[in-house]
Amino acid sequence: MLWNSIPTQLAKENKKFIYGLIREGARAREYETAITWLTDCGLVHKVHRVNKPDYPLRAYQDFQAFKLFALDVGLLGAMAKLNAKLILEENRLFEEFKGALTEQYVLQQMVTDEENDIFYWTSDTAKAEVDFLIQNEDGIVPVEVKAEENLQAKSLRSFCDKYHSELAVRTSMSDYREQEWMVNIPLYQIGSGIHKNLYYLNERKME
Repeated sequence: MLWNSIPTQLAKENKKFIYGLIREGARAREYETAITWLTDCGLVHKVHRVNKPDYPLRAYQDFQAFKLFALDVGLLGAMAKLNAKLILEENRLFEEFKGALTEQYVLQQMVTDEENDIFYWTSDTAKAEVDFLIQNEDGIVPVEVKAEENLQAKSLRSFCDKYHSELAVRTSMSDYREQEWMVNIPLYQIGSGIHKNLYYLNERKME
């Protein structure tokens, strides 16, 4: 039941895992073993929220709030019985779940890099959310995921203003571009490593 609920969980605007979506009245203690088993055998990725985006992130994780992602995009699509035609065509019926599928894709690219310790952040009012946070030797890097060429990043900007982030990443269908406070990395390039992209960016800034 928990496994089958993953597409429903990710389809929500707020993708925090909610036990009540598995079945009415469900409690965490009933499914802790199932989550542990699915995580340990590599079928799901568990990403925790952080209460505070400070270094090291792991010291500030919220054990009560997390997202569960499937192993990969293909598996998530099969679980949701997603028709490939809807992915290839512009279809308004697919707009909402496309965001979940894109987050799934970005996560599975990031977990292949052992440097990435991955979390996410939401404001106390839950009005702002940054899809992923990772840490490197220089500090915390917020990562915003966009399924289209949407260049708005209100939550990301809000996060950077509040916590004075020196650099942020947005990944989308748009081309590579650098701004004063943010770099946009195309979705197709995210697999080459965020750290590598940031390293070359910092090198150019130093020059």
